[in-house]
Amino acid sequence: MNPVQLSIFANRLNGLCDEMGAVLRRSAFSPNIKDRLDFSCAVFDAEGELCAQAAHIPVHLGSMAYAMRDLVRDRDWRESSLLVVNDPYLGGTHLPDVTVIAPVFDADSHLLAFTVTRAHHANIGADAPGSMPISTSLDEEGLVIAPTWLMRDGEWNIPLACDLAGLPHAAELPLSSLRLADFIAQASACRAGAARLRLLFAENGSQWFCHGLSALNDYAERRARAALAALPDGEYAFSDVMDDDGQGHEDIVISATVRVFGDEVSVDFSGTADQVGGNINCPLSVAAAAVYYVFRCLMPADIPACAGTFRPITLSAPEGSLLNARRPAAVAAGNVETSSRVVDVIMGALAQAIPERMAAASQGSMNNLAMGAEPGCGEGWDYYETLGGGMGAHAHGAGLSARQTHMTNTLNTPIESLESHYPLRVWRYAIRPDSGGRGTNRGGDGIIRELEFLSPATFTLLTERRRHAPWGLAGGQPGKLGENRFNGEALGSKCRREAVRGDRLLMATPGGGGYGDKVVD
Repeated sequence: MNPVQLSIFANRLNGLCDEMGAVLRRSAFSPNIKDRLDFSCAVFDAEGELCAQAAHIPVHLGSMAYAMRDLVRDRDWRESSLLVVNDPYLGGTHLPDVTVIAPVFDADSHLLAFTVTRAHHANIGADAPGSMPISTSLDEEGLVIAPTWLMRDGEWNIPLACDLAGLPHAAELPLSSLRLADFIAQASACRAGAARLRLLFAENGSQWFCHGLSALNDYAERRARAALAALPDGEYAFSDVMDDDGQGHEDIVISATVRVFGDEVSVDFSGTADQVGGNINCPLSVAAAAVYYVFRCLMPADIPACAGTFRPITLSAPEGSLLNARRPAAVAAGNVETSSRVVDVIMGALAQAIPERMAAASQGSMNNLAMGAEPGCGEGWDYYETLGGGMGAHAHGAGLSARQTHMTNTLNTPIESLESHYPLRVWRYAIRPDSGGRGTNRGGDGIIRELEFLSPATFTLLTERRRHAPWGLAGGQPGKLGENRFNGEALGSKCRREAVRGDRLLMATPGGGGYGDKVVD
């Protein structure tokens, strides 16, 4: 392919992923998917190598890029089949993130690609509403789905579909329930992408498609290596700590040594704490997602997001550590909170090499709020959201305020949607003034969100940066710590509480760190 043909090929694949996302958003029922956009879509080749992805959720996409090869290998793929999986130790992230995979064949029945969707489901069967519990093992976090056929030869796997409709009451729910509708939306998005791929095969031939993927990966690798070669060679180490694991363990260390040599980079997480009793552990695929994200941010935006982009990057973490946990360690918060801290650690290491290109620490938390009520308390409901905060400042300007930072790329749930779907009232939703760290350039401010419960409910908080503030860079001051309050009483960073009608929950999210030692008001 010449450069023009390659550019058209890459953009058609990217557009296909965007279309998959549009189908999923418009056909899903839950606010978590249709409003917050907590989903991702991608295309992989027949070997499980990433071909293209839409600009969705970094932690979803990076973990899929790292682990998809093992998921698709040695399976009896057939037309009109769908594979479903959420097992974090088999390429997932945490149990609410469910992946649906569709094989794509050409007219001669040759397997050429896969279309993939991953979406967050607010009920995956944990005993805590919102399925983000204060857990100590994977089994407490909900239904663990090993790679299983959701559809086989065009026929739905009805027992599994009923399970997916909503544990622990699956047998009581009809197949057309809200939760199953979101799985069908994922399947529809995969099939829409597959239809577009088959058009590509029909227009240009299967061999052309395979040659195009090879050329695309080679081109992306060349561009990625050129970007990495611009980094100063050397060894750069940095450490940071997690507040706690929700089970009494505090100041849990994450350490990384970044080695830059020529046009390659390796990241070694030796020195990181052992896996813990709480749920901030990660499978290695989640740690990989954070590493890929940071280095992707250092590359030109027009480099294709495909497997070739990540070939020059390797990583390792001791088995049994926080970032390479052994089954059945709990992982619900590892995907959202620990991945955020891994980004801070990698950026802290690289700030020693390229301070002018790095930002101070951002809010460092997704500020997870999961809540709901069982059917015995009126109509049962489940809801989950993450909250934005402050971005870190950098040499070229202030950090942005009230943003979802780094490993998440979701939207907020609009007040109108929240209040129309759930028995909640929003009393306050505002930028948290002066929460960004001061410096030559100020860190971004966090937000304040205050909710009133209109009926009895249970809620769970999984948050970070409530004890250790986001650090500043180049002499900048740290961002302000986050706060959680229930009826005015301070809560810990990770907790579960029962609410009655009239109770109020306030979450004030952290600000980003400041940049530069010349403080400007």
